[in-house]
Amino acid sequence: MTGKPPKKIMMNILEVLKRYSDENHRLSQNEIIDILDKQYDIEANRRSIRRNIMNLMDLGYEIEYKETIRKMPVKDKSGKKIIDPDTGEVVKEDNYIWSDYYLVRDFTDDELRLMIDGLLFSRHIPYSECKDLVEKIEGLSSEHFRSRVKYISTLPDDKSNNKALFLNVGLIDESISKKRKITFKYLEYDTDKKMHVKKREDGSERIYLVSPYQMAAREGKYYLICNYDKYDDISNYRLDRISDIEITNEPIKPFKKLKWSNKAELNLADYMKKHPYMYSSDDVMVSFRVVLPMIGDVIDMFGTDVRFSDKDETGVTVSTTTNERAMEQFALNFAPDVMVLRPERLRKKIVEQLKKAVEAYEK
Repeated sequence: MTGKPPKKIMMNILEVLKRYSDENHRLSQNEIIDILDKQYDIEANRRSIRRNIMNLMDLGYEIEYKETIRKMPVKDKSGKKIIDPDTGEVVKEDNYIWSDYYLVRDFTDDELRLMIDGLLFSRHIPYSECKDLVEKIEGLSSEHFRSRVKYISTLPDDKSNNKALFLNVGLIDESISKKRKITFKYLEYDTDKKMHVKKREDGSERIYLVSPYQMAAREGKYYLICNYDKYDDISNYRLDRISDIEITNEPIKPFKKLKWSNKAELNLADYMKKHPYMYSSDDVMVSFRVVLPMIGDVIDMFGTDVRFSDKDETGVTVSTTTNERAMEQFALNFAPDVMVLRPERLRKKIVEQLKKAVEAYEK
């Protein structure tokens, strides 16, 4: 052994296990000794490897290993093998051998892959931050996992470029905790393919004053669910398009006092079910007819609380309560496979929209 402090050696062994071992890539004591020698300039023996690994396990690290029992000769103080006087054979005892070490991770590789895919498919996280997060997730496993996901450096071109996103999340989270209103500017794209601050008719920058209630993800985008101060309804704003947030000293407007709240606090699961497109409008009881192959799409969009009836070879009738604008968009997107039956007002509105679309194409 060199003069390296014992604690330093123990942490180097931990680094070796983190970097090179996993359930499918186990390390022998000799492999650990070899890596310590070549990469850390540390000389170690099998006994010190086992002792330090036991210390790591005592500290709470979960390290798996294979234990085998080998019969070894018993020796006296001079080093000579002890002979059994009755049998004339060498006395042997069980010697427990540890090998095939690996560090058990908090996350499996499959779970890490799911997290990375979630980041890659997210459209609201800026490119640089997404890349940094992916690299941090990779660091939770061994280098064998990293070598399998090198392709992740190629990220979609339409990733958000609002680098203030994580700052926004932190400030909004703080404002929600303190129940304080916030002000912000809102960005929108122009034909130069760049985002600009939304302006009033007189050309001045528009400042939004809102009561923040919750943040939620929908279809790869991150939204702030809030109340725009001038009205008593609910609004949704893209977090990646919010800039220049400031927390005010003004208390938020209680959610249960808003229109559509039914005098109850925000139920996020129910709200997301009724707002598949994150539009802001009244919730309505709707009935619509869909072709049978679209049953899965209906459940994906509206959840399992929908009610089916009148099923035949042409389709099935669906009834649910949902956001009116979301229902309108769903019907327009999937026409003619989706046909709204009720309410009549919404049905007529969709018919007019489809007529205008046909007229536009016929011009």
